[in-house]
Amino acid sequence: MASLKLENVVKEFGVVRIIHGVSLDIAHGEFVVFVGPSGCGKSTLLRIIAGLEEASSGDILIDGERVNARSAADRGLAMVFQSYALYPHMSVYQNLSFGLENARMPRAEIEARVQRAAKMLQIDHLLARKPRQLSGGQRQRVAIGRAITREPKIFLFDEPLSNLDAELRVQMRVELSKLHAEIGNTMIYVTHDQVEAMTMADKIVVLRGGRIEQVGTPLELYNRPASKFVAGFIGSPRMNFVSGRVERKSGDEVSVAIEGAATLSLRTALALSPGEAVSVGVRPEHLSARSEGAWPITIDVVEQLGGVSYIHGRLPSGEHMVVAEPGQSSMKPGSLLRAAASSENVHLFRSDEGEARNAVH
Repeated sequence: MASLKLENVVKEFGVVRIIHGVSLDIAHGEFVVFVGPSGCGKSTLLRIIAGLEEASSGDILIDGERVNARSAADRGLAMVFQSYALYPHMSVYQNLSFGLENARMPRAEIEARVQRAAKMLQIDHLLARKPRQLSGGQRQRVAIGRAITREPKIFLFDEPLSNLDAELRVQMRVELSKLHAEIGNTMIYVTHDQVEAMTMADKIVVLRGGRIEQVGTPLELYNRPASKFVAGFIGSPRMNFVSGRVERKSGDEVSVAIEGAATLSLRTALALSPGEAVSVGVRPEHLSARSEGAWPITIDVVEQLGGVSYIHGRLPSGEHMVVAEPGQSSMKPGSLLRAAASSENVHLFRSDEGEARNAVH
């Protein structure tokens, strides 16, 4: 296991700055997920940590030691890529042992490491097969096993499940979480899938435009998003956002008017003024059908998933809303649903996101 510290890391390609002064602390044994939309810099940041890209400025420290000048091979890290990158002419055993053989490790130690990794990943019965004889999930296990045999200080994963089908991705998410619990190594995982981030991480780092937007546990980001961007990115389906305007403000109490809906009374730490435009956010799962509900929603589509129904509709203002209803809904397109949410589950953001904090709960 190892700790990692980034201090004001910057990456520039010519005159284009991709990473804008990122600082981050990762403790021993943490499972940290970098998440964000395409182009936010998460894979570039991972490659800088791995030593595959050179930071333009700033420091990378592993266990307190600066490693900027060290090659990727000398940093004690192991990386699992999106593509399996297996040697097609080698057996599974040979793929797992090849790096150790190149390092001139004793044969007995190679055998012990390969067998231990194979048993851990439940591929010990596949050691004689070639990659072409394996399923996608089995190939990914081999790629992970190759990293395990190196016994690295830190594991780095760059969207390793993106080539798998939906059912297998769920299975592999569980397997990776179990693997982390078993070996206890520090792991850094890159994904654009916020569900993977929420289900696997001890700590999530949300990136946007080469900057850190927020760092926290999955539930901290879900319950207390620091910005409208984080609120919309974390959670599935995404948070509903509706335009509002401040009617009055007294201390931390604020009244917000929404076109065609009831005025909301909320508490907030934001410094707001009467007449100021705001954005009101509420998650689909925090809305429920009530006769006195503040949100009159005309239903457009009902998605029936069996255990949950997603009701898509629009407010009188035309703004889109989604309500998550447990079980199987009897609602029909064209009908009116009045939805309500507890004030502690309603979030308030500045419309321009210059300062974005959710309502005080």
